[in-house]
Amino acid sequence: MTANTTAYKAPGAPGAGGTAPRPLRRRPPAPSARRSGWTPWLYLLPALVLLGGLLVYPIYQLGLISFLEYTQAQVSGGEPATFQGFGNYAALFGDGQFWQVLLATVVFAAACVLATLLVGCALAVLLTRIRALPRLVLMMAALGAWATPAITGSTVWMFLFDPDFGPVNRVLGLGDFSWTYGRYSAFALVLLEVLWCSFPFVMVTVYAGIRAIPAEVLEAAALDGASQWRIWRSVMAPMLRPILVVVTIQSIIWDFKVFTQIYVMTGGGGIAGQNLVLNVYAYQKAFASSQYSLGSAIGVVMLVILLAVTLVYLRLVRRQGQEL
Repeated sequence: MTANTTAYKAPGAPGAGGTAPRPLRRRPPAPSARRSGWTPWLYLLPALVLLGGLLVYPIYQLGLISFLEYTQAQVSGGEPATFQGFGNYAALFGDGQFWQVLLATVVFAAACVLATLLVGCALAVLLTRIRALPRLVLMMAALGAWATPAITGSTVWMFLFDPDFGPVNRVLGLGDFSWTYGRYSAFALVLLEVLWCSFPFVMVTVYAGIRAIPAEVLEAAALDGASQWRIWRSVMAPMLRPILVVVTIQSIIWDFKVFTQIYVMTGGGGIAGQNLVLNVYAYQKAFASSQYSLGSAIGVVMLVILLAVTLVYLRLVRRQGQEL
């Protein structure tokens, strides 16, 4: 006895006398789904409008003025502004003083960054070696220096190093030595003030990174007989590389555009402009000499340099974020 049965086939299946199934079509996204893609931008719209007004428009005006002949005559309306093309940049790059100021700015910023990193990292390691109360005192003192406005800190440092009434000269026995008279002594004095108000950021950031390192790793290195310098160079520094990259790039940006400390402590750039940096140089060209187009051109050059540094910073941050 055999079972007289046949396999059931769907009407639309192949071999059942039907047609092949039609491919499925994707339905268009619902209107609510399309609207949800714009929701984050709607939240960001007020901030974008504010940034556009505070950043985009001033940068546009800065670039526009750098291509014009724009002096006091044009500001007062006595003469119309004329288009100069790259004439202002040609005059700027042909000026030997500009290259001297640019070199001084790069060297001064590099010295400030190096000193800030060394002092900040050393104090961050020190914070891990001392007890809670001294650590709290050091942290509060450092944050107080960090929170002090630049003009206030510069004025205080000028009093401390004053040749007539300053206590530093009396303690060191320097008599009436003027720190701001010589070029290198003035730069050194400004560097100390910049270091004083900049190292707390590096110290706090690196200290937080050190606290995140597992204690077992440091203990294993110490048991292997590694010195403190070897532990820092071979263990801590590689693990803190993302943090060190961030603080280095930010310090470069901050120290490259120092203005207040130089202007206040050297009286606008020192004797015969011996302590000029790009920010102060642009200020003198634009407002002291009424050459607003040249001052704008210097501002554009600084903007391009800092944008290049910022792009490197963002690329490094993105790469470190992917690695982490």
